Amino acid sequence: MNIEAVEILIVGAGPAGSVAAALLRQQGRQVLVIEREQFPRFSIGESLLPQSMAYLEQAGMLQAVVEAGFQFKNGAAFMRNGRYTDFDFRDKHSAGWGTTYQVQRADFDHILAKEAERFGAEVRYRHEVLNIELGTKGVPALVTVKRADGEQYQVRAGFILDASGFGRVLPRLLKLETPSNFPVRGAIFTHIADGIHGGDFDRTKIRVTVHPQHCDVWFWTIPFAGGRCSLGVVAETSFLDRYQGSATERLQAIVAEEPSLSALLAHARWDTPARQIVGYSANVDKLWGEGYALLGNAGEFLDPVFSSGVTIAFKSASLAAAVLERQFAGEQVDWQADFGAPLRKGVDTFRAFVESWYAGGFQTIIFHENQQPEVKRMISAILAGYAWDLSNPFVKETSRRLAALEAVCAQG
Repeated sequence: MNIEAVEILIVGAGPAGSVAAALLRQQGRQVLVIEREQFPRFSIGESLLPQSMAYLEQAGMLQAVVEAGFQFKNGAAFMRNGRYTDFDFRDKHSAGWGTTYQVQRADFDHILAKEAERFGAEVRYRHEVLNIELGTKGVPALVTVKRADGEQYQVRAGFILDASGFGRVLPRLLKLETPSNFPVRGAIFTHIADGIHGGDFDRTKIRVTVHPQHCDVWFWTIPFAGGRCSLGVVAETSFLDRYQGSATERLQAIVAEEPSLSALLAHARWDTPARQIVGYSANVDKLWGEGYALLGNAGEFLDPVFSSGVTIAFKSASLAAAVLERQFAGEQVDWQADFGAPLRKGVDTFRAFVESWYAGGFQTIIFHENQQPEVKRMISAILAGYAWDLSNPFVKETSRRLAALEAVCAQG
């Protein structure tokens, strides 16, 4: 079997893998990316957060994304039982980008992968990692890969970054997975020609709509440029299983239960078959080990409600690239202190908000009639992706601050 050698092997050419590849190439590292699919390919998770723009800028990819013509986004809107509230991400506590885009991920991910190639990374599509034997100190890992034609080869890799997303290659092969503390939820989703006309819908914002009878069931409506949108519902699987028929018919039936959403989409053309994913929340017992690190969804995926997935992916890529730069320079590095712990801090901030959303407390906060401007700016910053900004009290002491605010709003 043919054996190659590479400094850094990245598994997956999605957002985390492509940004990591570009950053590492700028350091002069030799990078090989193994991608199981052929790009462009469909992926869900289309609403970016403004914090993501800083990482695209750092990776040298910003111009390509700006010139792609994606739908401009400046905030998030929420609807529950006829009550509407929104957040303008330009009005936030944290410094930095306040706008971003809503993107068709097939195009967006392909742009990033091509940018990684422009920086000199080699991307091999339709190649699949079959096995990984981690090396001991000073000995590279041995990775077995299958090409599209079925032939296998091996790669000696000085370091491995797993950016395989829901494929979770290393967590599966190394048995790193641990149960998520979230209930088993599923999502049914599609892309439609939305048929929305007039000023009743702000296309610069993702809209999250709460089911009128079930506060833990919600819909996303993500507008794209060109009159299309991504539409989905998220609920525990026991709720979704009540509905019969195809995925499209089930999604249509659930949408029909929410008056404002069904009215908004009254003229929609459902021209793409819906899909369903179940049990997407995942966790691992560690984010790094000897000779490897886990990026983005390969390490942990919380929930789609606040669109945090791509931001966490970019943050993990940026942190890992910084540690690797020092490591390859011969410095002593501490992967836990410089990668694992800081990444977890932001993830845990998002986690607290996700848990509060499903319990109903955060919904009480955002739909409260008398919102204090400065507190709203702090919340807006986290919804914009700035979950690592310790100058924000809701990042520094997330659980305590959230609980206190929930109590005040509940009394009001």
